[in-house]
This record gives sequence, structure tokens and C-alpha cells, in this order.
Amino acid sequence: MLTLFISNQSAATNYWNGTTYTIEIPNGGVNGFLQKAQYSIFVPKGVEFIKGILIHQHGCTMEGTGEPIVTDAQYQAFAKKWSLVILAPDLYPKDGKDCYDWRNPEDGSGPSLLAALNRFSELTGHLELNKAPWLLWGHSGGGYWVLNMTKTFPERIIATFAYSPAFDPDFNYPEAVNKIPVMIRHAGAADFNDPGGDCWATALHTFSKLRARNGLISVAYNAHQNHNLSYVRLMALPFFESVLAQRLSKKRTSFLRDMDASKAWLCDTITSGEIRIYKASKYQGDILSKSWLPDSVCASKFREYLKTGTVKDITPPPAPMNLKLKIVDEKSSILTWEADADIESGIKYFNVYIEEKLLGRYPEKDDFQTFDTNGDNPHPAIPAEMRYQINRLNLNPGSKIALSTVNREGLESAKSTIVINKNQIQP
Repeated sequence: MLTLFISNQSAATNYWNGTTYTIEIPNGGVNGFLQKAQYSIFVPKGVEFIKGILIHQHGCTMEGTGEPIVTDAQYQAFAKKWSLVILAPDLYPKDGKDCYDWRNPEDGSGPSLLAALNRFSELTGHLELNKAPWLLWGHSGGGYWVLNMTKTFPERIIATFAYSPAFDPDFNYPEAVNKIPVMIRHAGAADFNDPGGDCWATALHTFSKLRARNGLISVAYNAHQNHNLSYVRLMALPFFESVLAQRLSKKRTSFLRDMDASKAWLCDTITSGEIRIYKASKYQGDILSKSWLPDSVCASKFREYLKTGTVKDITPPPAPMNLKLKIVDEKSSILTWEADADIESGIKYFNVYIEEKLLGRYPEKDDFQTFDTNGDNPHPAIPAEMRYQINRLNLNPGSKIALSTVNREGLESAKSTIVINKNQIQP
């Protein structure tokens, strides 16, 4: 990991799988309203053309906390797969302001975002960032912001996920929004429903307004959870993946295709009892009373999410790669590697084997990286290096070292192996 300061207002950090950049946009809004908004971006290594931007917007009272999302191993693997970048706005991180100052794009956060994308296009050499479409994710006040951005920039939006969006907006959505897949999660009476918050009302009113126009929207109620507690990324990622598979072009272009109506499914909006899903093209009832889903896979996971508040991963993660072993001192050698996270459930730890016998796990106790259930940020914010120290007394020429990845569901990947040669264990 290497951090380079590009100027007084920007820095870049190189990781094995990509580069993160952080910049400040001073006075980026209208009427001098927005001061020193900070933006961070992750650009996956090897992606020649950026097809979209995941914009992950923090909520109210979380100003200054958005940056770590660009280091999240799970989101990084997702971005690499779909040729995306991850953009983390930190609106008013240093001025003591709150979401009432940035929640409306026209008050400054919209122009500031466009200015940030222009600056990032120069820093990264990806000029297509100025035209790339957006995946929007927002929590609470950030949920209001992404709905507002969906209304304001419908031609730029791939899909929108709003986690307990606030303030019950009465937006006049243009007709173009009808083609944008939208998913909203709320926690019912356990959500933030004090006067002025109105997260429950926001979810229900937005769903009703857009679905009545045959908008592509779904609403999820999580029982036994609340405004700041939900495993939303476990539903947001499969929702985004189903949408991206249909909307992104296979060519080097920012053009977005319409969703394929023949693949759509519907789901009951009931909050108790049996929850059913239906093939949209075969359903004979009132389709506008049901949640809309992009395909059968997403519909099945959505039903599970409604029932349990989470989505289980049933497939193993990808195997680690590029294993290397080298001497560090007279007693030990260091094993290093690279690994893409499991997009469904991330990385919990790695298993290290010698001759098929388990030597240990890394990290020894804590998770390699997990996420909180409020702002969705990764823990730890800066991921640990992928390196494991091995006592050289345990190593012999010709022996095999194997490494596997274990995801958060406890599923283990295939093993990647290297054969030890004497130069790796003998000075």
C-alpha cells in the first residue's frame, strides 16, 4: 500500500487491486453554500473503461464518515466484476454542517458531485467518468438525497437503493424515472418516524407514487430491525447485480438499456404470513399492488430478505491467487497473496495449510473485514495486508503450502498452492 499526495487537496493510495483517490471540492455549490466537500473514489486495477459509478451516500449526522467505503473488499470485488468505480461523498466533513444543508442537490451537493467527477476524470485518466451512469445507495438523509438525485438526473441513473430514506419528500418525478429500478427498505414503526424524520412514510409514499405509474419499484419491511440496523448490503448487491446484467452494454459505452419486462417478477408487499413471488408476465391480479423485481434470482432473495432480514450466501468464495513465499529473517518466512472478496458475503478469514494440515488462520481472531449495520462502512476501515508469517522450521523443500478463503457464511474456497523450494526457506 503506497499513498501519494498529488496536491494540497488530493491524495492517491495504491493497493494490489486498484487505487483510491481523495479530493476536496471547495465552494462547489451555489450561493457559496457548500464548503469543502470531500470525495473518495476506488478505481479497480485493469479496468480499461468505466461503465458506471456506485455512489454510496452517508446519512444525517454521519458527515465525514463516508470515505472508508472505498476500501471495502466486498464492494471492491463488485466494482471490479462490473467495471465500476466506487464513489464516497463526505458532505461538509469539516464545517460542522448537517444534512439539511446538503440533502437537496440544487443547494450545492449536485454541482459539487459533478465537479468532483470532472476532477477524478483528470486524476485517473478515465474521461468517461463525466458521462458514466450512476448506481445510487443512500441511508436516511442520504436516502432522501438519492431519491432527489433520481428525480433530478434520471438519465444518469442505473438503479437506486434507499435504506430508510427520510423527510417524506413530495417529489414530482419525471416520466423517465418510471424506467429506473428502485428498491426501498424501511423498518416500520421501529424506523425513525418522529416529526420531520418520517422514514416509514417516505418508504410507503414513494412506493405508492412510483408503482401507481408502473414504476419499477419494490419496498422491503424488516421486522425486528430499526433505522440504524439492517443488513441491507446483502440485498442491495444482488439487486444491483440483476439490474446491471440487463442495463449495461457489453461495449465501451455509457448507454443504458431498458429493463427486460419478460424477466420481471413480482412479490407480495405483506409483512406477515406467507410471502409469495410471481412471474410478472403470468400474474393475473393487480400488478401495481406488488413489488417489482428485475428477475427470478433477485425475487427469491428479496423474499428471503423480507422473511429473515438477511440473505444467506450458499456458494463458496473465489480462491486466493498469486501466492509467494520469501525469507524475512533467520527464523521465519512470509507468505503473501492476493484475493478478491466474495461479492455475496465478503471475506471472514483465510486458512493456511502445510501438506493438507491446517497451520493456522489469518487473521487469528478477528474478521479480515466486515461491515456495520448503520452506515454500511467496513471494519476495519483500512484492510489488513495479506501476509502470514511462518516458522521456517515447519518448512521443507518440496512441501506444499495451501491457502483458502472463508466467507462470512463459513464457506471455504478451493485451495491455492505453491511448492516450497530451498531458496524460500534457506538463506
